[in-house]
Amino acid sequence: MIITVTLNAAIDKSLSVPNFRLGRRHRTVDQRTMPGGKGVNVARTLKSLGQPVIATGFAGGATGTRIVEQLTQESILNDFVRIRDESRTNTSVHDPTSGEQTEVNERGPEVSPKEVELFQDKLLYLARGAAIVVIAGSLPRGVEPGIYADLIRELRHLGVTTVVDAEGEPMRLAVRAEPDAISPNVVEAEELVGQEFNDDGDRMAAVAALCALGAREAIVTLPDGCTARVLEDGAPVLRRMSIEQREAVASRGSGDAFLAGYVAARYSGSSPTECLRFAVACGAESTQHLGAGLLDPAAVERLLGEVHAQTLEPSASAL
Repeated sequence: MIITVTLNAAIDKSLSVPNFRLGRRHRTVDQRTMPGGKGVNVARTLKSLGQPVIATGFAGGATGTRIVEQLTQESILNDFVRIRDESRTNTSVHDPTSGEQTEVNERGPEVSPKEVELFQDKLLYLARGAAIVVIAGSLPRGVEPGIYADLIRELRHLGVTTVVDAEGEPMRLAVRAEPDAISPNVVEAEELVGQEFNDDGDRMAAVAALCALGAREAIVTLPDGCTARVLEDGAPVLRRMSIEQREAVASRGSGDAFLAGYVAARYSGSSPTECLRFAVACGAESTQHLGAGLLDPAAVERLLGEVHAQTLEPSASAL
């Protein structure tokens, strides 16, 4: 079983608006409303890929009820802690004429220490039957930034693999807790290592630095694939995976689909390189759909042959 953790779950509205301009009135040509938040998006993709998954986190108010009900309608198993405050609603506007995407994310509910304690107890109970826990996304108000790190340490005692995708201080503390894998995007990785990346050399150094900070494996997602430091037969190797970019219907959630693909392949016992290949194909295919976490598994299989895998040769310090 795979568990996804989304502490700041949401209702996501994805709107397709041609020639979008601030300050003007527009009408959508397409739209989709669905439960979201990084972990929820990962769970949706895992479900599409046929993997056993349970989504958990916080859900509050009428919006929280809607999140739970819609996940149930999608046949995604879920077990959320109900909280007093209202869960958030996020809106993304994709302009099909320019390819630009604008996102407005609410900051989320206020969560009490008692609600946090209830969640921690629930997760540790669920994790007794899990192989992998994916911890992803932002934190709602009232939740200490060290919660991800605390969860990673507790899950390690249960022998559960932990995969993290977050940003800022929660991610920084999580990395120090030595998760099995992390998957930041370029901006998030630059923030973690404290410098901008200009080329593959910088990205190689970055994934090595992230592992030096504590992560066993580090994957930095890119618009056309990823750069990763993974363990093969216990030894660290660097991989650059890429695929030709295609015109996107919408790019929101492509990183979540990438992460779901990686976790699905890892859960199935694939090699690290094949896990990355499958992740890139999932991320690329998801850009052809309006709405995060959506993809066509058959199309993913067709894309696998288009993913180019390259072994990078770093300096000794990068390994």
